[in-house]
Amino acid sequence: MDEEFPDQGVEDQDQDLGAERARAGAPAAGGELRLAGGATQGPPTGDDRVDAAVAGLSRLAAVPAEEHVAVLEEVHGRLRDILGEVNEGAP
Repeated sequence: MDEEFPDQGVEDQDQDLGAERARAGAPAAGGELRLAGGATQGPPTGDDRVDAAVAGLSRLAAVPAEEHVAVLEEVHGRLRDILGEVNEGAP
């Protein structure tokens, strides 16, 4: 392990993947985002376009894992387009 890359060299150490997965599924401060099994979406963002894009994540529970990347890329693309509009000064 070195100071610049503190995780380097820890590949062989035991990891508690169950604990890591539990933390990853925990709700973020101020809201929930458990979509895969528990279909909770979280608080509205205040922008209907963003809320609609994020709602697309709810499809993840209904599609096989091999299709998750396509769903995530679609949602990401919609969010990127919205951000581009905001950066250009569009409503």
